[in-house]
Amino acid sequence: MTTLGIPETSLVVLVGVSGSGKSTFAAKHFKPTEIVSSDFCRGLVADDENDQAATKDAFEVLEFIVGKRLELGRLTVVDATNVQPGARKSLVALAKAHDVLPVAVVLDLPTGISVERNAAREDRDFGAHVVKRQHDQLRRSLKGLKREGFRTVHTLSSVDEIESATFVREKLMNDLRDQTGPFDVIGDVHGCRLELEELLAELGYDLARDDAGRPVDASHPDGRRVVFVGDLVDRGPDSPGVLRLAMGMVRAGHALCVSGNHEAKLNRALGKRSVTLSHGLERTMEQLAQEPEEFVEDVRRFVDGLIAHYVLDAGNLVVAHAGLKESYHGRASGRVRSFALYGDTSGETDEYGLPVRYPWAEDYRGTAMVLYGHTPVPDVEWINNTLCLDTGCVFGGALTALRYPEREVVAVDAHEVYYEPVRPLAPPPRDPDILRLDDVLGPRVIETAHMGRISLREDNAAGALEVMSRFAVDPSRLVYLPPTMAPCDTSALEDHLEHPVEAFTHFARTGIDQVICEEKHMGSRAVLLVRRDATGVIHTRTGRSFFDAETEAAMLAACAEAATTAGLWDELGSDWVLLDAEIMPWSAKAVDLIRSQYAAVGAAATSALPAALDTLSLAAARGIDVSDLTARTTQRAADAETFTAVYRRYSWPVDGTEGLRIAPFQVLASDGTTYETRDHGWHLGIADRLVEADPTLFAPTRRLVVDTTDAASIAVGVDWWQQLTAEGGEGMVVKPLANLVRGPKGLVQPGVKVRGREYLRLIYGPDYTVPANLLRLRNRNLGHKRSMALREYALGLEALRRLTTGAPTWQVHECVFAILAMESEPVDPRL
Repeated sequence: MTTLGIPETSLVVLVGVSGSGKSTFAAKHFKPTEIVSSDFCRGLVADDENDQAATKDAFEVLEFIVGKRLELGRLTVVDATNVQPGARKSLVALAKAHDVLPVAVVLDLPTGISVERNAAREDRDFGAHVVKRQHDQLRRSLKGLKREGFRTVHTLSSVDEIESATFVREKLMNDLRDQTGPFDVIGDVHGCRLELEELLAELGYDLARDDAGRPVDASHPDGRRVVFVGDLVDRGPDSPGVLRLAMGMVRAGHALCVSGNHEAKLNRALGKRSVTLSHGLERTMEQLAQEPEEFVEDVRRFVDGLIAHYVLDAGNLVVAHAGLKESYHGRASGRVRSFALYGDTSGETDEYGLPVRYPWAEDYRGTAMVLYGHTPVPDVEWINNTLCLDTGCVFGGALTALRYPEREVVAVDAHEVYYEPVRPLAPPPRDPDILRLDDVLGPRVIETAHMGRISLREDNAAGALEVMSRFAVDPSRLVYLPPTMAPCDTSALEDHLEHPVEAFTHFARTGIDQVICEEKHMGSRAVLLVRRDATGVIHTRTGRSFFDAETEAAMLAACAEAATTAGLWDELGSDWVLLDAEIMPWSAKAVDLIRSQYAAVGAAATSALPAALDTLSLAAARGIDVSDLTARTTQRAADAETFTAVYRRYSWPVDGTEGLRIAPFQVLASDGTTYETRDHGWHLGIADRLVEADPTLFAPTRRLVVDTTDAASIAVGVDWWQQLTAEGGEGMVVKPLANLVRGPKGLVQPGVKVRGREYLRLIYGPDYTVPANLLRLRNRNLGHKRSMALREYALGLEALRRLTTGAPTWQVHECVFAILAMESEPVDPRL
């Protein structure tokens, strides 16, 4: 038996004359979908697999299919004669373009066997001279296949060898997807042994030392392993000590290590190749000169065996010294190795004489987390699910590690500056209050603490930019936008579109037993930033000023006074507070909408329908049977009256601040603190104290706690909702009592709204309760709306987190802008 090894991801090129048995061989060893045959492609373009005139077009199709498969990382087998160098050249180029290894499998049978086989086939009408010519071309090619670029060449020279051959698909050396960690990924050490020992101790590793007291291994009691991102050596005081420890850990299975560019250069130097001793290599060579020859040889073998990157944890983690873009993950080629060692360079140098590198991480959109080093940064910062862990320890910064999968950063400070950097670690400081277009334009990926990476489409960003630049309040004061509210599931009841039972069931399915039902005020959503000195801002959920300057100043002064009376400043330990609220009446902000949309519809309906009923009455008096039409029109007139009554409930006159009411329902943040982990009882308790301090300005929010596992409690919740809506209320919002909650599938909706049957006339029209209309409206696509609500919720929490931790204005604004941009997504506005 002949065992042939091929990489799991590779391009296998079969080489053999017509009649050598390539198709039979391929079908025996590979899946039909893995084989791309030139004969099959001829059939595709010419309806005849033996039409040699279609060969050119067939190979264009073949190479297109091969390219698509290689792009997706699929093993692909090309079944064609491939005896001519030109045919093979294009295939090797395809493999190179997709960074996979090309493998040649040559079936080199005696010419007579192939001639005999072709003669037995009715579909082959060419003579023996064709086979002999192909065989001559094949023989001339054999010695040069590796020079053409084939990484592996397998030659089978007899029928028995072909029959006994088997394939073993070998994992690439960088494929460690079966190793799931947990890992501690450590940035560039550069010979800083003491700091490495301290960091390992901080991470919980136990150091093992040799007889001379030198660290030679480190293991973790919980089985964690270290992954070094490379650049263990050069510049620092003890590169041999770092190597001794790292090599011992790798040898013992306690660590993995990828090559850095400094290891690659050290390998060349130890291999006696021409190398310029610079950038700290001279120090390493001097230090190694003091070590035993056996140790130096161990170092040479170690650095020579390092590979450029690892793919770990089912493809969820990639470690490469200088980072790696997504299309290179798990691939093998010279350019992949170059990118992993040196990054994406332009070939130019900057004013410090260092290579200019493209910011590949800013364009990264991959699902795998990429951890790397190479280019020192003053502080770690997540960029599109990538993190640079080189914080310049050798330059006096820190040695940094990331605990994976916990995403926890651990660092120890450098003892001193061991090597003066050519280029300052930190870029020139940016004015934290200055916003730039490139902060928000184009497709964006924002890292959030509660939902990971959230993507923003380019066209949505363009729409939000106009709103922000023309209508929104000053970005320094626009620190939060509330998320859209997801509706409950469509009710199973015949005469309802929304009902509380569906909301309770929704949360019960996610394992939430206690929910709080809050009265939904029919006003306009508002965010209030109130300061003790009566300054601040009141804005809408789209970031626009809620009031004119005079009214806003009066409202802020009243709010600040109420907060003082309620003892809020002292309790929160802050001079400012951010509140989520409804401001009533609805007409205070939506008067134009009421007049142009709702009042116009109501006026038209209440004028036309009574006149229609009068006409129908006359027709009935003349003996015409219009009973059905009269019944429908009577119902439509009643629905129109109800429609008009609904919007009138939410309108009343306002003079300055007179008549305005604020219903706060959540404390979002204060100085240094956010409150999403406080239960809603606490939040509404704060609101009650504001109501007590100024009952004229502040309106209470009625609430009820419901146990979603108790039928009696659910029945009470349903009755309470029916009472609210019977009184003319909009409905209620059902929220997890605990506030921020994570379920089995991640973040749980912060709340779902359950609107009343009559209120929904404003949303779906006066006649929406007609059975035919209700049936049509039941087909509501809620998935996109709910997804958007969760993403906006996570972005809002991230904005608050950044605000209270002192992040610059532009970083807070990035999240706020993203929320507004998401409002441009195509979602049914009635949901």
